[in-house]
Amino acid sequence: MPRIDADLKLDFKDVLLRPKRSSLKSRAEVDLERTFTFRNSKQTYSGIPIIVANMDTVGTFEMAVVPCCFVSYSGSGKNDLEKMSNILEAVPQVKFICLDVANGYSEHFVEFVKLVRSRFPEHTIMAGNVVTGEMVEELILSGADIIKVGVGPGSVCTTRTKTGVGYPQLSAVIECADSAHGLKGHIISDGGCTCPGDVAKAFGAGADFVMLGGMFSGHTECAGEVIERNGQKLKLFYGMSSETAMKKHSGGVAEYRAPEGKTVEVPYKGDVENTILDILGGLRSTCTYVGAAKLKELSRRATFIRVTQQYNTVFS
Repeated sequence: MPRIDADLKLDFKDVLLRPKRSSLKSRAEVDLERTFTFRNSKQTYSGIPIIVANMDTVGTFEMAVVPCCFVSYSGSGKNDLEKMSNILEAVPQVKFICLDVANGYSEHFVEFVKLVRSRFPEHTIMAGNVVTGEMVEELILSGADIIKVGVGPGSVCTTRTKTGVGYPQLSAVIECADSAHGLKGHIISDGGCTCPGDVAKAFGAGADFVMLGGMFSGHTECAGEVIERNGQKLKLFYGMSSETAMKKHSGGVAEYRAPEGKTVEVPYKGDVENTILDILGGLRSTCTYVGAAKLKELSRRATFIRVTQQYNTVFS
């Protein structure tokens, strides 16, 4: 029999953070760095935990030089295992492995996580995507350190319209963070952020890392040439389950499936450093509004209030 879960589930657009008394005198006092020791790899990370999405157009080496503290190898199945081994052996500096599939609920994927953990006991493994606590727990117990949370919220993802499957991102992050932290694991909020305020809400909801795709698209450091059309500069951005991506990596869309991503042209935004400074400036300001001297404290200080409108749209 079909079942309806009638509990309220919310997205970033459904809430605002309530301001609270603060002893901070300036945004400059806010510390955005985090230090994590991962449950299974025992490796330690220190830095500002904002990650560029592992997508063709934005997840470039040129992009990695600017915002990241680390680079990860991204793979999705057993066919990638030999290539993964060769790359990680050739480049020992890469200590992170991202195991990324559209549907992290597959038993085959769980077994693959176990296999990769046995092969690479000292590497930090990111795995996903999922949106529920029980699957977060299973992947952590299978050897993953960081779980990617998000099904369908991305700007170039069409999973929700093609399949009807998904989960509001704010609620997914809150529930998955609770499950992960109980096992000393970590999560990435992957998708759904459209502005710096959404990034702050993701951290406030308990995300350890926030992964951004659309917000990092269209920059100089992104893959692809600048397109000029009707006096406007544009760059290509597409989802990794789009027809564009499948043609590039698999030779086309298989007959048994439908693409679950789209290809768009986004305005050219120049150097990504300016966007990063805007995101970090907004995040520091959030912390001052709620009285969090450190990013680590933001989730403890966060109280979300439901809203019907986030901001005045008269000049949007």
